Amino acid sequence: EGYAAGILERRPTLVNLQCDIDHPTQSMADALHLITRFGGAERLRGKKIAMSWAYSPSYGKPLSVPQGVIGLMTRFGMDVVLAHPPGYEVMGETLDVARRNAVKCGCSLTLTNSMRAAFQGAYIVYPKSWAPYAAMEKRTDLYGRGDMAGIKELEKELLAQNATHKGWQCTEALMKQTRQGNALYLHCLPADISGVSCKEGEVTASVFDRYRDPLYREASYKPYIIAAMMFLSKVKHPADRLMQLLETARPRVS
Repeated sequence: EGYAAGILERRPTLVNLQCDIDHPTQSMADALHLITRFGGAERLRGKKIAMSWAYSPSYGKPLSVPQGVIGLMTRFGMDVVLAHPPGYEVMGETLDVARRNAVKCGCSLTLTNSMRAAFQGAYIVYPKSWAPYAAMEKRTDLYGRGDMAGIKELEKELLAQNATHKGWQCTEALMKQTRQGNALYLHCLPADISGVSCKEGEVTASVFDRYRDPLYREASYKPYIIAAMMFLSKVKHPADRLMQLLETARPRVS
């Protein structure tokens, strides 16, 4: 409105760095990582990615990563499996988006309560803890009413609920169930690493250490995603501008 009224010289760029519903910079960085890793966006089609809940000794981790992943990867024609214990459902609206994408792009979205089934034959695995949507709704209501005692009680309930699912951990045995036993491991970081950052967590130290370099490479794409979002909002014909920059061949680093 400020731009339309002539108060602002430029239309402001707003970048969603994370919200309750989505984590677009993370999921797009993940997608760029996969595109680079597998040699092109078209090569993602038909590949199975397991977006799985994993145990964490903390509570209240947002749903935005799993929701962003299932919504975006189905747009690339990937066969997405969403795995979690009963009671850890994500928002129904995001599931609807992923289902529509799957139909439109000729892929699949599968829901399961088995981490092992999700990992079976997967090209990519993404074990990540999140809080149940119902619990997040309850927490929002408690904060709205300023009920801090209720917040503390909810925290105890969620920690106890998490503790009943300690078997949901990315282990070497589970990784062997993936395609050729060497699926690409993804995480938005920081991960809860068993025996390192916590006693028991989302992933064993041996799995995490084997994928340390790819994980940092995955994370390194996020600044470029943000820059691309800003570029697209400022340039009317981005492809033409990129070609101009390429043809100018101006050194970017002196």
